[in-house]
Amino acid sequence: MAPPLSKTELGQRIAQLRKQKGLSQEELALQLGMPRSSLTQIELGNRGIDVQELQQLSELLGVSLYRLLGTEAEQGLDWSATPATSSDMRVSIPLLKVEKFTQVLLYILERCAGKPNVGETVLNKLLYFSDFNYYELYEEQMTGASYRKLPYGPVPQRMDAILTYMSDHGMMQRVKTEYHGYPQSRFIPLVRADLRQLKASEKDVIDRVIEQMADWSAAAISDWSHKDMPWLATAEGDEIDYELAFYREMPFSVRNYDDAEVQ
Repeated sequence: MAPPLSKTELGQRIAQLRKQKGLSQEELALQLGMPRSSLTQIELGNRGIDVQELQQLSELLGVSLYRLLGTEAEQGLDWSATPATSSDMRVSIPLLKVEKFTQVLLYILERCAGKPNVGETVLNKLLYFSDFNYYELYEEQMTGASYRKLPYGPVPQRMDAILTYMSDHGMMQRVKTEYHGYPQSRFIPLVRADLRQLKASEKDVIDRVIEQMADWSAAAISDWSHKDMPWLATAEGDEIDYELAFYREMPFSVRNYDDAEVQ
């Protein structure tokens, strides 16, 4: 007989089945009658599950206890490769909204005008924290940009193409400078952001990120991003999953969760 699933393996399976059912952590936790933080700890493998909770989970996720608890070898299944169709999962796959991304970028550049530290590295991190903080708070994409884990921190994909487009269309100018003896690319906005395209909630999240981090050096903001859970949980060179924002802990988490644990 194969050994039983570890808490980590069971947590990963629950998270996968939850996504295939199109449920957010908050929705499933509510149906289970537990705080969302408890479900987070279960999915991370840090909290055990009692028999009653297992029965509830099997019913809510629409699977038998055997499928929920059985090992891959026992079931003849490769859970890591189980496909999920678009109709099975909650939509969390980034889909870049080019116009929204452009306006967010222009707004950040406007707000940071005159800050000599805001070069390409700092700009990438301001965009990353704006997008991931918004997703953690509202469980929906703001710009839909995909971010990849690279040595200096998360970088939005297609950034160069968007910057080239903006430069060619007179929206901003790329300037090569030096900052504290290091070469730096800076971007000067030539037009104002169209704030009609930003929700009040989006603008609020961006403003908070700018207020917190816009005066940080490239080294400081890169170091901060390297301690964020989405970065830590992603392999070098891979795309960073927005869902990982829900596994953040303080001081990175921007959402107030119910800290009470079900014993």
